[in-house]
Amino acid sequence: MSVAQLAKTLGRPIDDVQEAMLYVKGADNIEATAKLQDLKIIQEIAKKLGTKTRIVATPETAVEDEQKDRDVAPRPPASAELLKARPPVVTVMGHVDHGKTTLLDSLRGADVAAGEAGGITQHIGAFTVTLENGERVTFLDTPGHAAFSAMRARGAVATDIIVLVVAAEDGVMAQTREVIQLAKEVEVPIIVALNKIDKPEANIEKSKQQLAQMGLTLEEHGGDVQVIPISALKGTNLQLLAEAVSTQATLMGLKADPTGLVEGIVVESKTDPRRGKLSTAIVSRGTLRKGSVLLSGLAHAKVRGLFDHNGQPLTEAPPGTPVEILGWRELPLAGELILEVETEKKAHAVLKYREHEAQREKIESSGDEIRKKEEEHQAKYRAEREARRLAGRFRTRGGQRVKQMDINDGIPRVSVIVKGDVHGSVEAILDVLETYNSNERCRLDIVHYGVGNVSEGDLELAKAFDAIIYAFAVETPQAKAAGDVKIRSYNVIYRLIDDLKEQLSSKLPPVEVEEQLGEANVLQSFIINEGRKEVPVAGCRCTKGVLKKSHKFRLLRDGEVIYDGHLESMRHLKNEVDSIKKDVECGLRFKDTKILAQAGDILQCYATQMESQQTDWDPGF
Repeated sequence: MSVAQLAKTLGRPIDDVQEAMLYVKGADNIEATAKLQDLKIIQEIAKKLGTKTRIVATPETAVEDEQKDRDVAPRPPASAELLKARPPVVTVMGHVDHGKTTLLDSLRGADVAAGEAGGITQHIGAFTVTLENGERVTFLDTPGHAAFSAMRARGAVATDIIVLVVAAEDGVMAQTREVIQLAKEVEVPIIVALNKIDKPEANIEKSKQQLAQMGLTLEEHGGDVQVIPISALKGTNLQLLAEAVSTQATLMGLKADPTGLVEGIVVESKTDPRRGKLSTAIVSRGTLRKGSVLLSGLAHAKVRGLFDHNGQPLTEAPPGTPVEILGWRELPLAGELILEVETEKKAHAVLKYREHEAQREKIESSGDEIRKKEEEHQAKYRAEREARRLAGRFRTRGGQRVKQMDINDGIPRVSVIVKGDVHGSVEAILDVLETYNSNERCRLDIVHYGVGNVSEGDLELAKAFDAIIYAFAVETPQAKAAGDVKIRSYNVIYRLIDDLKEQLSSKLPPVEVEEQLGEANVLQSFIINEGRKEVPVAGCRCTKGVLKKSHKFRLLRDGEVIYDGHLESMRHLKNEVDSIKKDVECGLRFKDTKILAQAGDILQCYATQMESQQTDWDPGF
C-alpha cells in the first residue's frame, strides 16, 4: 500500500505517519504516493503509532470484477460519427394462410410457397430485396401457425418494422391480435398489408374497422399506421408497399456502426448433412468476415463460410444483412445474441465461465426442489417407522434383500423420440407436447429430442424404450436398418400431432358402454308355485323399446337399484317368450328368488358393449 493509504487506514494525519517512518529502518521514501512493499515495515510503522495490526484476506469486490471480465457483453452504443445507414429489417407476420409467403415470393420473385409443406411456412427465412430506387430491405418470413408462436416472438426481436398481412375476406384473426400485442410490447411500428383484395368476398372497410378496434390508429383516421391494399398473387400495389416500408425506414433513420467486433442475432439454426452445423443470422453491428471467432450462448464458431439467401458465397456481411454462417462447433439457439471475440483462446475461456455459471444457476434453482423432496421423504420415513414400531416389529431379519424394481403403476404409456431439421421446429413440437395433460390416463414420455437426421443411436434408444420416432422434415434410415422400430415422417406439424393422438388413443383400454334397450312398469307382484317352491313373479307392461330375455335387467325403486342381473323366465300369457314389444304385458321372474317387485317399480333392460376410448388432449389447433 502507499503511504497515503496507510495514513487513511490508520485514521491519522499523513504528517504523523511520515514522522514515524523516520524511525523505521528501510522506510526511506516518505512521499505520499510512495509504495510500501514490505509487510514488516508497514507493521513496524503501525507499532510506532501505537496500533495493533491484523492480516485479513483481500476484499471480494476485486474477484467479482475479475469474473465480469471473463464474460463478453455487447459494446456500449457507438458515437454518432461512426454510424452509417443500414437496410431496415422487416418481419412479415400474420395469421396462418393469409398469404405471407406468397407476398414474399412476389417481392423476391422466387416460388417458396409451392415448396412449403401444405403451404405452411415451417421455418424463418431471411433474405434481402433491392427496391427499384436502389434501396435494400431485409425481410424475415415468420411462420403463422400457432405452434410456432415462440419462433414468431423471436422474429420480432431483431425487427425494425412489422408488415402485418391481413386477408381482406377474413379480417382480424387470432394470430393477427397476437402480432399487434407483440408489436405494442416491443414498440415496433406496424404497416398493414391488406391482402387478397382481388377476391370477390374481400371487405376492405370491415377489415379496417376491425384493425381500428384492435387499437391501431390508421393514417386515414389521423394516426401513423399505413394500410396498403394489395394482392400478393396478382402483384397489385406491391410497389406501394415497398415505398411505405422505405418511407417508414427513412423516418426511423436506421443506422449502425460497421466497424469493430461483430454483433448479431441468430434467426435459425440447423444441421446440414453435407455442410455440418449452420445458422441463419442478421448482423446488427460490425462487419462479419471469414475467420471471425463468434460466441452465441454456449456455442462458438470460427467462420469457415458466409452465404446469402440464394446460397451464394459472401466475402463480408455489413449490418442489416441476413447471412448463413458455416463453422459452428455446437448449434446456437435461435433468438440468441452473437458476439465476436478476438481469439479462440478468449472464446474457450468465456465458454468455460458461461458453462460454470449455467451449472451454478441450475444447482441454485434445483436446491429448493431437492430440499422439499428430502423433507417429504423424511416425513414418509418417520410415519412408516412409527407404524412399524407400533406393530411391534422393528426389523425383519434374515433373507436376501429384494432388489427394488421400478413399480409399473399399470398406466399405459407412449414413448416418443423427436428429431427435427432445425432447432426452431423441435422447440415448437416440444411446446405443443407440453400442453399434454392426461398423464393419469396414458403417460406421454419424451425419451429424447434433437436436431438432425435419425441416427443409429436413436434407433437403439427407441428399441430400449419401445419408443416411436417422429422425424420432422429429416431423412430416416431404410426400413431394413430400422428393423421393427416405428418411424413416422412428417413435414406438417398438425399431421404429426394427429398421429400422436391416435397412438395415445390406441393405448387407452376400452370402456364398457351401456345401451338402453327397453323399459317396463311393474303393475303387480304375485307368488306362483313352481313344483314345491313358491316363487315371486312381477307382472309388467313394456313402456319403451323392447325387453329381451337374454339381456340384463335392472329393478329401480324410487331411483334406487334393487336388483341388477338376468331373468330366469319371461312369459306372455302362459307361453315362454324371448322378447316383449312396447305396450305388451308380461310376467318376469328373476334369477334371485329373494327379490320381490312392487307395483310402481321400474324395470330397465340394457346391453353392455366395449368401446375404444379417444384421448381428450386438445393441443389448441
